[in-house]
Order: sequence, then C-alpha cells, then structure tokens
Amino acid sequence: MKVLTKEELKLAEKTLRHYLPKSQQAYGFVVLINRVEADPVDVLVDHWPDFNVLLIRPVQQEEADIFRDVCIFTKDEVSLKNALLETDILDWMQYLCLSFDLCFEETMKAVAANRGVPGARLDVCHVMTLHDPSDLPTDRLSVQVSSLQESHAALVNSTWKFCIGEFSERMIRNMILNFPSCCVLDSDGQPVAWMLTYCDCAMGILYTMPEHRRKGYAKALVSTMAKKLHSKGYPVYCFIEDDNRLSYRLFASLGFTEDPSYRVTWYSFNKMFLSSQ
Repeated sequence: MKVLTKEELKLAEKTLRHYLPKSQQAYGFVVLINRVEADPVDVLVDHWPDFNVLLIRPVQQEEADIFRDVCIFTKDEVSLKNALLETDILDWMQYLCLSFDLCFEETMKAVAANRGVPGARLDVCHVMTLHDPSDLPTDRLSVQVSSLQESHAALVNSTWKFCIGEFSERMIRNMILNFPSCCVLDSDGQPVAWMLTYCDCAMGILYTMPEHRRKGYAKALVSTMAKKLHSKGYPVYCFIEDDNRLSYRLFASLGFTEDPSYRVTWYSFNKMFLSSQ
C-alpha cells in the first residue's frame, strides 16, 4: 500500500468528503492531519488516486503509541479483505485496536481468524453530526467557558472511563496541547466540566464533576465546542456509545443527527500481547 504525501493528503481530504457520512472518522483524521502538527501518523491507500481502502496508522515512537487506534475506511468488503490479507500493512503479532464501519464487522472477524489472531469488540457508537451550528445557544448561555491547560491532563485522565494510567494521560495531554478543548472553571480556577477533541476531530470525553451536574454545563460545552470547530472549518461530530441514552438525547436536542446505516465499532486484537509486556 502507498503512504500519502502532504500534497496527496489534501486531495484525499476532498475525496473522503464525497463519501460522507461513511467516511466521517477517516475524513476527520485527515482534516486535522492537514492542519495540525501532532503525533505522527501514516495514511495509506490501496490505490492512488482512486483508492478503495484508506488506513490511518500511528507511527510508533514510544511504548504508549501501541494504544493509539488504527482507523480504516473502505468502499467495499472485497477491497478491505484484500488489503488486510495480501499486504503486511498491520503487524498482527502485536496488540491492535482498529476502528471501522460496523457493517464490515464480519469481514474483519474473518480476516482475524485467517491470521489466527483472537479479537474482541470493545465498543459500538452512533455517529452524530451537526452541519449548521448557527442556532446553538452560545450567546444566551450564562456559563463562562474556557480552554483546558496542560496541567489539567491528570484530572481529565483520572475521570475518563477508558483511563489506562500514564498511557492515556499522554494521549489526553496531546489532545489538550494540539486540538480544541472547552471547560468550565470553579472559583479557584479548577475545571469542573470539560470536553476535548480527539485526533479524528470527534468531540469527546465530555464530563461534569458529580457535584456540579444539572447546571447546564454539558450543553454549554457542546454548543461552544461545536461553534469553535465549525469556525476552523473542521467537521462537527461525535461518537455516542450505544447504551448512552442520556448523551444521545443531549446531542439530539442540540440538532445533531445520525445516519442509522452508519455506526463505528472498535475491536482489539492480540490482547494477550499486552500481558507479556
């Protein structure tokens, strides 16, 4: 497979836009790659310029990089299977976390079985998008919204449901330093509610301290973040876990919608590799 150059990535961004919403996550990744210098990744395609498979793979420089997701976009099942079985694009001998369209779940399970690699589904999420944030109520909110600072990384990490110690704290620190974030501060200047942007441009890690809930902070953060992303020309979208009805209702109430035929799943492969480290 071919690694895209900086110039080719600009064309890839335009191409992926034509396949929205099915390309939403890959498109978000490429949008940020084209605008922000953050952790290095390789963007690979099976053919150029008319690709059928596009894969975003982190460049592993540190031990923590093994936990960074590999994002896969494909136009069809056959091309996906060929790319994963006929090339060494992925190292199936180590731990892998892959994200992809749920409709290709059986294909990915078949590939893993062919490779003799055990896998498990980690999560399934709705993909909710906001195309026009102009009606969001940021001008009418009484909440003062700020941005997170690097010093807040440990706090954010400690409350995150997917926290894996120093590894996830490094990822959160990178998000704070490189991508848009929002928070509400208390009288001592400490965050009591916050929201970040993932490296695929998805809004996420929305959290409010228990003692500060029911004050409208989540609504204020989502509204502010959506307008901030939109003003930069970034896509405005988020992942909502299947069983998180509260968040689904919040985002839907603010105008976010989804295509029912498109959901994203995350799979882990070779988890036993971690226990040997």
